[in-house]
Amino acid sequence: MVRASLVVAVLSCGLLADIPDPVNPDPDSPRPIAAINTVFIEEMTWMEVRDALAAGTDTVIVSTGGIEQNGPYLATGKHNYVLRGVTEVIARRMGNVLVAPIVPFVPEGDFDPPTSHMRYPGTIGVTEETFRSLLTDICRSFEVHGFRRVVLIGDSGGNQAGMKAVAEQLTAAWKEQGSDTQVRYVPEFYDYAELTEWLESHGIFQQPEGYHDDFAMTAMIMSVDEEAVRTRQRIRARCFQINGINLAPIQKTIRWGEAIFEHRADRTIAGIEKAFADQAN
Repeated sequence: MVRASLVVAVLSCGLLADIPDPVNPDPDSPRPIAAINTVFIEEMTWMEVRDALAAGTDTVIVSTGGIEQNGPYLATGKHNYVLRGVTEVIARRMGNVLVAPIVPFVPEGDFDPPTSHMRYPGTIGVTEETFRSLLTDICRSFEVHGFRRVVLIGDSGGNQAGMKAVAEQLTAAWKEQGSDTQVRYVPEFYDYAELTEWLESHGIFQQPEGYHDDFAMTAMIMSVDEEAVRTRQRIRARCFQINGINLAPIQKTIRWGEAIFEHRADRTIAGIEKAFADQAN
């Protein structure tokens, strides 16, 4: 009874009136500590995102990966590892860009009967309708919060049509609504044929072994997390190679992965600049 009386007395005196609402804090409240050095929104506080926008960051990359079968050596999140590495390179080089959480849930085949990657355990698929709805709501979130350019890129073939459609639909809708935000699908990011040609120009020639895997993919993933390609297990089993290319020494392959990220970043940044410049004209 005494404790309850004290609470009532404090409330009646208004002594708690200045305590912020933890669920709905003042959007303009000052950030009490320094921001961390990251381009990934999921690693930032809401205050850090707000202040980045205020400081001139106007672009966000929304990337789509997947959870699917990738042969005997690669983790199911193959595309997500790649996107983690390359989006950071793109964002840091452009300077006014943040990276949204990677979208891992994408179309992977039919459910009944299962087709494509859905035939293999560990794969997580969604319908094309769900995928497009998810992308639409993600883009709308960034438009609400003041981003003026939304970039859609994907590291899997089945993702491309949906991203292109969402970009076109939102572009039309936002133009009609008078929004300043623009969204663009950038196809230059997903061009593995060009990447193969680039590798061959640097002396990397592969002999396909029938795996959903290759040297470029393995090297990129290793530069993010070498265990995601089962490096130690493969070395012990004497199968640390792919498509006829020896992956040892480890650091050499990691450097290749980093070089591939830089090459893909070059092409993607050029594609981003072209996509938004075309609209401006």
